[in-house]
Amino acid sequence: MTKGILGKKLGMTQVFTPEGLVVPVTVIQAGPCTVLQKKDAENDGYEAIQIGFEDKKEQRANKPELGHAKKANAQPKRYIKEFRGIELASYEVGQELKADVFAEGEFVDVTGVSKGKGFQGVIKKYNQSRGPMTHGSRYHRGPGSMGSIQANRVPKGKRLPGHMGKETVTIQKLEIVKVDAERNVLLIKGSIPGPKNSFVTVKSTVKK
Repeated sequence: MTKGILGKKLGMTQVFTPEGLVVPVTVIQAGPCTVLQKKDAENDGYEAIQIGFEDKKEQRANKPELGHAKKANAQPKRYIKEFRGIELASYEVGQELKADVFAEGEFVDVTGVSKGKGFQGVIKKYNQSRGPMTHGSRYHRGPGSMGSIQANRVPKGKRLPGHMGKETVTIQKLEIVKVDAERNVLLIKGSIPGPKNSFVTVKSTVKK
């Protein structure tokens, strides 16, 4: 069954294994999260739990958010996600989930929003080659032909300059190196998407 928790990326560090090897890890503050809603096939057409992470000030929440959180006897939350493929009976509305839902050695998929890089050209964005820089070439870092078959339009999917980054990215099958249940911290091997203090979703890996 799938397990999952929401958290915040705190940054990166390194730890040593008992054999003396250095392992780079990302530190994630995982929870405490509150179960805000249980969805079942009878009422919603599918089974899932909805959990929320990090309290939001009441004056910053609208009335639907306040009412939804009060049903779970909780504060309104800043980051809310649903998890499917779970065992519905083992969760209750208002239940608190902490980092110890996972154990050391388990593998997880981590989803975050990648760092935004602003407006970029095709060389940086798509790793295209530049034109020659000498011998009178007047073409250096351009996007290339716009497609000469139909001169009146640019075909869909043409790789052009534009907004780069700020996309939802999932890194699969990352190992949990350590679980600190007291401080609600997970140390996950390798890097994960997003800047420091960005919200992330951690759930059991789909790659068994």
